[in-house]
Amino acid sequence: MRPRTQGVLLVNLAVLFFGFPGVIGKVLPLSPVQLTWLRVFLASLALLVVLLIQKVKPQVPGHGPRLLLLAAGFLLAFHWTAFFRAVQVSTVAVGLLSYSTFPVFTVFLEPWLLRTKFRRSYLYFAVLCFLGVGLMVPEFSLSNRIFQGVVWGILSGLSFALLAIINRMLSPGHSSLVLAFYQDSLAMIFLLPLFLSQPGPLPLGTVNAGLILFLGLVCTAGAHTIFIRGLRFIEARLSSLISSLEPVYGIIFGYLFLGELPGFRTVAGGLLILASVVIISWKSPGLGS
Repeated sequence: MRPRTQGVLLVNLAVLFFGFPGVIGKVLPLSPVQLTWLRVFLASLALLVVLLIQKVKPQVPGHGPRLLLLAAGFLLAFHWTAFFRAVQVSTVAVGLLSYSTFPVFTVFLEPWLLRTKFRRSYLYFAVLCFLGVGLMVPEFSLSNRIFQGVVWGILSGLSFALLAIINRMLSPGHSSLVLAFYQDSLAMIFLLPLFLSQPGPLPLGTVNAGLILFLGLVCTAGAHTIFIRGLRFIEARLSSLISSLEPVYGIIFGYLFLGELPGFRTVAGGLLILASVVIISWKSPGLGS
């Protein structure tokens, strides 16, 4: 198999797995905090095993990068907690599509935080994106569950944009798997007090335990490892475009496993969001990497 074809298949497979957490978060009778803590706990263990197998030493970066890692761990914890909250209060489609606004936040934050050049054309795509977000919301009221889902999804996207920028700052000279291991581990530590304060025992029957293992080991650690391997063989622009398929896969899974069929407003708004995100990803490759 040609290396580029292998890269496309690996990244696509990883993005396919990235599309499952929304459905799992909707099915499992767990709070967003419980879901996120179990996810990062299992992912950090799995990534540690991968690092040991590959004989990569998870060396702690210097003082400056350590502070960035702490911020990244906090943002990761908030990002996943907000995402699970979004899909639980609304639908998988609404949660995924509103989270998918993160490239818009990234291209506006990068010039400020990384001193990169800002393109005015991004303003048009940002307007297009948030027109799509507004179209999905039937009523701008905190009592409306779709509006709640959009707010949590946008917060998830904003925190992921900040996380992506920090990872760009950390990536030179550091292994992506090592960074992922530390970020998952720190997210686990940050969320531990909230996790322990959750009322009642965890409803971990056989099916629930299997879904949690699938979420942490396959959809997080495994997918991340596959994604990083695929990036070796394809350009960043192509990987960003493939990553744009995550909400598409997630919405399909939501329909297949939950019977959630997006309404006209969600479909129309989602098309505007995805169109703007695809264009921005093409113009600024590597945003989701």
